[in-house]
Amino acid sequence: MDAVVTALQMVASPQVLLVMVLSALFGLFVGAVPGLTATMATALLVPITFFLPPVPAVAAMVTATAMAIFAGDIPGALVRIPGTPASAAYVDESYAMTRNGQAEVALGVGLVFSAIGGLFGTAVLILAAPALAEVALNFSSYEYFWLVLLGLTCAVFITSDRPLKGVVTLFLGLLLGSVGLENPSAHPRFTFGSTDLLAGMSLIPAMIGLFAVSEILRFAVLPSELGEFKRQVGSVFGGMWSMMKKYKLQTLRGSVLGTVVGALPGAGADIAAWMSFALSRKLSKEPEKWGTGHPEGLVEAGAANNSALAGAWIPALVFGIPGDSITAIVIGVLYMKNMNPGPTIFINNPENIYAVFMVFVVANLLMIPLGWLCIKAAASILRVPRTVLMPIILVFCAVGAFAINNAQFDVLLLIGFGLLGWFLEEHGFPVAPAILGMLLGTMLEEHFVRSMIKAEGDWFAFVERPIAGGLAIFTMGVWSWSAWYSYRRRRLARAV
Repeated sequence: MDAVVTALQMVASPQVLLVMVLSALFGLFVGAVPGLTATMATALLVPITFFLPPVPAVAAMVTATAMAIFAGDIPGALVRIPGTPASAAYVDESYAMTRNGQAEVALGVGLVFSAIGGLFGTAVLILAAPALAEVALNFSSYEYFWLVLLGLTCAVFITSDRPLKGVVTLFLGLLLGSVGLENPSAHPRFTFGSTDLLAGMSLIPAMIGLFAVSEILRFAVLPSELGEFKRQVGSVFGGMWSMMKKYKLQTLRGSVLGTVVGALPGAGADIAAWMSFALSRKLSKEPEKWGTGHPEGLVEAGAANNSALAGAWIPALVFGIPGDSITAIVIGVLYMKNMNPGPTIFINNPENIYAVFMVFVVANLLMIPLGWLCIKAAASILRVPRTVLMPIILVFCAVGAFAINNAQFDVLLLIGFGLLGWFLEEHGFPVAPAILGMLLGTMLEEHFVRSMIKAEGDWFAFVERPIAGGLAIFTMGVWSWSAWYSYRRRRLARAV
């Protein structure tokens, strides 16, 4: 109890609170700028943490990343530029809501349910960190292989109205994701002699190109078909209470899935958001509303987004194993501040670890007022005429793509993927599965090759371990059920 009181005093100090507010504003800015990610926000804060005591240093990183992950939803809803690969999962749905004059609902859902998911993940982090970390450590390359395959199945679920076209763009994404040095022999693959392609195709320029540049091209070709947006954004919190009551199951489901997936080393918020959005669509009682601007998937995926952030800290704190790229950076800061992660951290530095828990709670509560201010500031772009707005967006896209690696080649990738996205959508092919393929394709190959090397070519090793076998059965069951459901729906359609 003394450690809890000490931790509370540490977090409530003016220095910590000031650091959290400034970090929150920084995270909101980075997350809302296309091309800048939560990982980049964390990395940019590392030099500043050299001059801060342990608790303010960790508080800065926790607050900035939580805000950046939420803020990635803002450009997605307003101008169809997903700020993170996670927000790409539901960017079409949130943008459709904006076009329907419901920008405040889309942004309010992202804000409120991100905070709820973050608080849920924090509660699990506090109460069940050691137990969940033990489960996460049982995952080897075999289990991750099946988990990634299950994640790729989301492409069919999120495009259930046109599954075949969704699978086509998924395989296109897998093909594009395989460009670069082959795993594990590092042999150049599909590079055509270009040194720029040796590192593969960068995901962020590809994502911005497929969604934002394709939208700009569509406006340039057929400006009259896009209609006019509602110029004002109303009350961000209006109707949120009724939405919490209506979608309480989806909120819980997204928060649980996000925390569990986030706790798996190397998984993170991206996979959690895609899986939650796909699961929400598959289990929805109103499937006919999806694609027209329906908030249900935003609720579940938004909750999964930030709960995964807290979940990723579970293996990081308990075993020093990073749950994602953000916690990989944070672990270095923890060692630098003599808060060495591991089971003994709960014994040697209990007041510091309790302070970290409290920082998570304060950061998610701080998200509500500061996120509201950020939304109000960002929503002013809807009042700009689109003949002026579209060229400005294109400039920001180019700057964001260049900022990733300071490479002109990434700007060329941006333009190329923009043309590809425009072509695909003009012919009815969804572009979201292509991003999913690029995101998970490298992970799939890595875990498959690693597993085959360990098993010396024995295919049965993929199902010998209990968790791997269970995931294999579940994945095959999902595929079989989806195929049977599609076949049955076609038969019923022919009968009618």
